[in-house]
Amino acid sequence: MFGAGGGTSSYEEIENTDLIVLWGSNARETHPIFFHHVLKGIRKGARLVVVDPRRTSSAQWADLWLGIDVGSDVALSNAMAREIIVAGLVNETFVKRATMRFRAYRDSVMEWTLERGERATGIPADVIREFAHAYAKADRAEICWTLGITEHHNAVDNVLSLINLGLLCGHVGRYGSGLNPLRGQNNVQGGGDMGAIPNKLPGFQDIENDPEACARYEEVCGVPVIRKYGRNLTQMFEAMEHGALSALYVIGENPASSEADVGRARKLLGNLDTLIVQDLFMTKTAKMADVVLPASNSAFESEGTVTNSERRVQRVRKALEPPANAKDDIWIIAQLAKRLGFDWGEVTPRSAWDELRSISPMHAGMTYERLEELEGIRWPCYDEEHDGTLYLHARLWEEDRDRRGPKAPFSVTPFEPPVDELTEEFPFRLTTGRRLDSYNTGVQTGGYTSPLRRGETIDLSPEDADRLDVAEGEVVRVTSRRGSLEVPARVDPGLRPGLVFMTLHFPDQVDTNILTIDATDPKSGTAEFKASAVRIEKISESVGA
Repeated sequence: MFGAGGGTSSYEEIENTDLIVLWGSNARETHPIFFHHVLKGIRKGARLVVVDPRRTSSAQWADLWLGIDVGSDVALSNAMAREIIVAGLVNETFVKRATMRFRAYRDSVMEWTLERGERATGIPADVIREFAHAYAKADRAEICWTLGITEHHNAVDNVLSLINLGLLCGHVGRYGSGLNPLRGQNNVQGGGDMGAIPNKLPGFQDIENDPEACARYEEVCGVPVIRKYGRNLTQMFEAMEHGALSALYVIGENPASSEADVGRARKLLGNLDTLIVQDLFMTKTAKMADVVLPASNSAFESEGTVTNSERRVQRVRKALEPPANAKDDIWIIAQLAKRLGFDWGEVTPRSAWDELRSISPMHAGMTYERLEELEGIRWPCYDEEHDGTLYLHARLWEEDRDRRGPKAPFSVTPFEPPVDELTEEFPFRLTTGRRLDSYNTGVQTGGYTSPLRRGETIDLSPEDADRLDVAEGEVVRVTSRRGSLEVPARVDPGLRPGLVFMTLHFPDQVDTNILTIDATDPKSGTAEFKASAVRIEKISESVGA
């Protein structure tokens, strides 16, 4: 946030705030440990507002649920912003002191009346007004979001629109007020921290615009940094399509099942000259590979660190020996490097971590001993006298201009509807997500039973089930502009007419991502998993759901 790739707040603050907003997040099922902190906050008197197209299990705990039309988040944010401005609820002191580009932002949202917001979002104008006033008037407020915001063709603008609200009301840089992306998978935060993104070195240091960081990296690692941004995942697939990328090394990822428009993805993976997969399981991607490198389970069979959504770095300790010939990821990578002419010597998790600390200033004070002693440390932690940072951007509240540092920018965020248009031929909006009992493409969780687990279904509203004359468990054909499949139907009273829901947990049973669109955000490369247009047709076969 504002140059730091992580949430601004700690979990402790979620328990001690006045208003919690889950925007595009069903945290009860997708981040259940985090949701316990939400429940503690509710028990202490915090109000919960949920913005989600579905009335999820998280929304059932909410004081206010806004059943937003899929893909209209910017419209809601802009309408809220206008209401906050015209009602005189802007934190003017903070805006004047700590922000920039407010005038352009203000002018851009003034056309977003409550009535226009209602037409664009499907949320009644008086509910938008209630939410806007509650957020602006709260002494402390936290906005938390996840893939419901980021898996859209305008993902970055969605996030920026939420940041705008935080700046407008001064809900950032203070205890109990913040802006927090909840990471979609274990240690996604840690991956970004380590530089596993194409435009940053470890510690979110910019490859093109931070020459000091590049020089430090070159000194420690002994190789020049190519000071040019690399390709994100979407750009890699585009490069495959155009013949500019012919070899791929996939570590702990299953794109043959997880990519949007998976038919296209599999075709491109199959056309590569070389596909190397390093994984715990023989995934669908691994079955396509030329070489498979069996890896150990980093959660149980390795030493190291993991970073969660509150930026807390914690130690991971080896509990089991890996089976058969499975090897630690670090060992495999070091052996590959040696065969490519770079002998790194004996690389251990600790030596790799200490090298990171010498490159990334925000990790510099996190020795293994201190991580043990303090039971984890939240970055930034600049030296060994520093105990880490509970919440980010407190500097924005400093009276002294020099201590306050760079101002936080407002962003103009125009509303763009989903790319996959609803028509008479494709009248239903398909959105995808996860369930509590399963994980991603089901490779890991599918091998274990769960009393909560059921097979894949297409969930639809009672009204749509009646209109289509579809009974619970009846197999229907679902078709998008990209493909078609058959799946049992399930009636979900938490869905509104016209909205249907599926997961990607059971691709061997129901290959959901055949349906999803690969329209992508040009800034982040994220595909629009959350907004596909489909039609549903009744067929004769019935099975149990």
